[in-house]
Amino acid sequence: MPLLIAGIVFTCMSTWKEGRAQLANRLAADSLPTEIFLKDIENHPPVRVRGTAVYMTGSGKGVPPALLHNLKHNKVLHERVVFLTIETEEVPHVKEEQRLEVKELGEGFYRIVARYGFMQTPNVPAALKRAARYGLQFEMMQTTFFLGRESLVPAGRSSFARWRERLFVFMSRNAQTATAFFGLPANRVVELGAQIEI
Repeated sequence: MPLLIAGIVFTCMSTWKEGRAQLANRLAADSLPTEIFLKDIENHPPVRVRGTAVYMTGSGKGVPPALLHNLKHNKVLHERVVFLTIETEEVPHVKEEQRLEVKELGEGFYRIVARYGFMQTPNVPAALKRAARYGLQFEMMQTTFFLGRESLVPAGRSSFARWRERLFVFMSRNAQTATAFFGLPANRVVELGAQIEI
Protein backbone atom coordinates (compact mmCIF):
# COMPACT_ATOMS: atom_id res chain seq x y z
CA MET A 1 0.00 0.00 0.00
CA PRO A 2 2.76 2.57 0.83
CA LEU A 3 4.48 1.82 -2.50
CA LEU A 4 1.20 2.19 -4.37
CA ILE A 5 0.51 5.57 -2.74
CA ALA A 6 4.09 6.70 -3.41
CA GLY A 7 3.76 5.65 -7.06
CA ILE A 8 0.53 7.63 -7.50
CA VAL A 9 2.02 10.73 -5.87
CA PHE A 10 5.19 10.47 -7.97
CA THR A 11 3.17 10.05 -11.18
CA CYS A 12 1.07 13.12 -10.39
CA MET A 13 4.07 15.27 -9.46
CA SER A 14 6.17 14.25 -12.47
CA THR A 15 3.19 14.73 -14.80
CA TRP A 16 2.62 18.23 -13.41
CA LYS A 17 6.29 19.22 -13.69
CA GLU A 18 6.77 17.87 -17.23
CA GLY A 19 3.40 19.21 -18.37
CA ARG A 20 4.14 22.74 -17.11
CA ALA A 21 7.54 22.62 -18.83
CA GLN A 22 5.96 21.55 -22.14
CA LEU A 23 3.28 24.23 -21.81
CA ALA A 24 5.91 26.90 -21.09
CA ASN A 25 7.90 25.81 -24.15
CA ARG A 26 4.77 25.95 -26.32
CA LEU A 27 3.92 29.47 -25.12
CA ALA A 28 7.53 30.65 -25.52
CA ALA A 29 7.68 29.33 -29.09
CA ASP A 30 4.50 31.26 -29.96
CA SER A 31 5.52 34.51 -28.24
CA LEU A 32 6.54 37.67 -30.07
CA PRO A 33 10.09 38.98 -29.44
CA THR A 34 10.04 42.11 -27.29
CA GLU A 35 12.21 44.16 -29.67
CA ILE A 36 9.87 43.59 -32.63
CA PHE A 37 6.82 44.42 -30.52
CA LEU A 38 8.31 47.67 -29.16
CA LYS A 39 9.39 48.75 -32.65
CA ASP A 40 5.84 48.22 -33.87
CA ILE A 41 4.45 50.23 -30.91
CA GLU A 42 6.87 53.05 -31.75
CA ASN A 43 5.90 53.08 -35.43
CA HIS A 44 2.15 52.54 -34.90
CA PRO A 45 1.33 53.83 -31.41
CA PRO A 46 -2.03 52.62 -30.07
CA VAL A 47 -4.30 54.63 -27.81
CA ARG A 48 -2.81 54.81 -24.30
CA VAL A 49 -5.01 55.07 -21.20
CA ARG A 50 -4.09 56.21 -17.71
CA GLY A 51 -2.83 53.77 -15.11
CA THR A 52 -0.52 50.77 -14.92
CA ALA A 53 -1.01 47.31 -16.40
CA VAL A 54 0.94 44.40 -14.92
CA TYR A 55 1.06 41.34 -17.16
CA MET A 56 2.08 38.18 -15.31
CA THR A 57 4.26 35.96 -17.47
CA GLY A 58 6.12 32.74 -16.80
CA SER A 59 8.94 33.68 -19.16
CA GLY A 60 11.47 36.47 -18.80
CA LYS A 61 11.55 36.83 -22.59
CA GLY A 62 9.09 37.85 -25.25
CA VAL A 63 5.72 39.55 -24.96
CA PRO A 64 3.07 37.95 -22.72
CA PRO A 65 0.25 36.38 -24.78
CA ALA A 66 -2.30 38.12 -22.53
CA LEU A 67 -1.01 41.52 -23.68
CA LEU A 68 -1.29 40.55 -27.33
CA HIS A 69 -4.87 39.30 -26.78
CA ASN A 70 -5.80 42.47 -24.92
CA LEU A 71 -4.29 44.75 -27.57
CA LYS A 72 -5.90 42.76 -30.39
CA HIS A 73 -9.40 42.95 -28.91
CA ASN A 74 -9.42 46.27 -27.03
CA LYS A 75 -6.90 48.19 -29.16
CA VAL A 76 -5.59 50.19 -26.19
CA LEU A 77 -2.60 50.05 -23.84
CA HIS A 78 -2.04 51.53 -20.41
CA GLU A 79 0.44 54.40 -20.17
CA ARG A 80 2.76 52.17 -18.16
CA VAL A 81 3.04 48.43 -18.82
CA VAL A 82 4.99 45.97 -16.69
CA PHE A 83 5.92 42.39 -17.62
CA LEU A 84 6.23 40.58 -14.28
CA THR A 85 7.89 37.19 -13.93
CA ILE A 86 8.04 35.23 -10.67
CA GLU A 87 10.97 32.82 -10.49
CA THR A 88 11.48 30.14 -7.85
CA GLU A 89 15.15 29.53 -7.15
CA GLU A 90 16.62 26.22 -6.00
CA VAL A 91 17.44 27.66 -2.57
CA PRO A 92 15.15 27.91 0.50
CA HIS A 93 15.25 31.72 0.72
CA VAL A 94 16.27 34.61 -1.51
CA LYS A 95 17.56 37.71 0.32
CA GLU A 96 15.61 40.95 0.02
CA GLU A 97 18.44 42.75 -1.77
CA GLN A 98 18.50 40.00 -4.43
CA ARG A 99 14.73 39.80 -4.82
CA LEU A 100 14.03 42.16 -7.73
CA GLU A 101 15.48 42.83 -11.13
CA VAL A 102 14.00 45.83 -12.94
CA LYS A 103 14.68 46.79 -16.55
CA GLU A 104 13.22 49.66 -18.54
CA LEU A 105 12.38 48.57 -22.07
CA GLY A 106 11.25 51.91 -23.51
CA GLU A 107 7.89 53.20 -24.75
CA GLY A 108 6.54 53.02 -21.17
CA PHE A 109 7.32 49.28 -20.81
CA TYR A 110 9.24 47.64 -17.97
CA ARG A 111 10.28 44.09 -17.17
CA ILE A 112 10.43 43.00 -13.52
CA VAL A 113 11.72 39.63 -12.36
CA ALA A 114 10.96 38.74 -8.72
CA ARG A 115 12.88 35.81 -7.26
CA TYR A 116 11.81 33.68 -4.31
CA GLY A 117 13.20 30.60 -2.63
CA PHE A 118 11.22 27.38 -2.64
CA MET A 119 10.34 27.89 1.05
CA GLN A 120 8.94 31.38 0.40
CA THR A 121 5.46 32.36 -0.74
CA PRO A 122 5.39 34.92 -3.57
CA ASN A 123 3.53 38.14 -2.80
CA VAL A 124 3.18 40.37 -5.85
CA PRO A 125 1.90 43.56 -4.12
CA ALA A 126 4.81 43.39 -1.67
CA ALA A 127 7.27 42.85 -4.54
CA LEU A 128 5.89 45.86 -6.40
CA LYS A 129 6.33 48.02 -3.28
CA ARG A 130 10.02 47.11 -3.32
CA ALA A 131 10.23 48.44 -6.88
CA ALA A 132 10.10 51.96 -5.41
CA ARG A 133 13.84 51.75 -4.80
CA TYR A 134 14.23 51.43 -8.59
CA GLY A 135 12.06 54.49 -9.22
CA LEU A 136 8.80 52.65 -9.93
CA GLN A 137 5.86 53.62 -7.73
CA PHE A 138 2.70 51.52 -7.81
CA GLU A 139 -0.72 52.67 -6.65
CA MET A 140 -2.82 49.52 -6.32
CA MET A 141 -6.08 51.29 -7.17
CA GLN A 142 -4.53 52.50 -10.44
CA THR A 143 -2.96 49.13 -11.30
CA THR A 144 -4.64 46.33 -13.23
CA PHE A 145 -3.22 42.81 -13.25
CA PHE A 146 -3.70 40.80 -16.44
CA LEU A 147 -3.43 37.02 -16.27
CA GLY A 148 -3.48 34.54 -19.10
CA ARG A 149 -5.76 31.59 -18.40
CA GLU A 150 -5.08 28.64 -20.64
CA SER A 151 -7.79 26.08 -21.33
CA LEU A 152 -5.91 22.92 -22.22
CA VAL A 153 -7.28 20.56 -24.86
CA PRO A 154 -5.75 17.05 -25.18
CA ALA A 155 -4.77 16.64 -28.83
CA GLY A 156 -1.89 14.19 -28.79
CA ARG A 157 0.70 16.89 -29.50
CA SER A 158 2.71 16.38 -26.31
CA SER A 159 5.19 13.61 -25.53
CA PHE A 160 2.76 12.26 -22.94
CA ALA A 161 0.67 9.14 -23.26
CA ARG A 162 -3.00 9.99 -23.74
CA TRP A 163 -3.87 9.14 -20.10
CA ARG A 164 -1.10 11.46 -18.82
CA GLU A 165 -2.36 14.26 -21.05
CA ARG A 166 -5.80 13.90 -19.50
CA LEU A 167 -4.30 13.76 -16.01
CA PHE A 168 -2.39 16.99 -16.65
CA VAL A 169 -5.49 18.72 -18.02
CA PHE A 170 -7.47 17.58 -14.95
CA MET A 171 -4.76 18.84 -12.58
CA SER A 172 -4.54 22.19 -14.41
CA ARG A 173 -8.29 22.73 -14.13
CA ASN A 174 -8.17 22.08 -10.39
CA ALA A 175 -4.99 24.03 -9.58
CA GLN A 176 -5.08 27.00 -7.22
CA THR A 177 -5.79 30.25 -9.03
CA ALA A 178 -2.89 32.61 -9.72
CA THR A 179 -4.85 35.41 -8.02
CA ALA A 180 -4.82 33.55 -4.70
CA PHE A 181 -1.31 32.10 -5.04
CA PHE A 182 0.38 35.44 -5.79
CA GLY A 183 -1.67 37.47 -3.31
CA LEU A 184 -3.23 39.68 -5.99
CA PRO A 185 -6.13 41.99 -5.08
CA ALA A 186 -9.09 40.13 -6.62
CA ASN A 187 -10.89 43.33 -7.68
CA ARG A 188 -7.86 44.44 -9.75
CA VAL A 189 -7.43 41.25 -11.83
CA VAL A 190 -8.48 40.62 -15.43
CA GLU A 191 -8.16 37.10 -16.86
CA LEU A 192 -7.81 36.56 -20.59
CA GLY A 193 -8.41 33.03 -21.79
CA ALA A 194 -7.04 31.01 -24.66
CA GLN A 195 -7.37 27.39 -25.76
CA ILE A 196 -4.11 25.50 -26.16
CA GLU A 197 -3.80 22.04 -27.64
CA ILE A 198 -1.32 19.74 -25.95
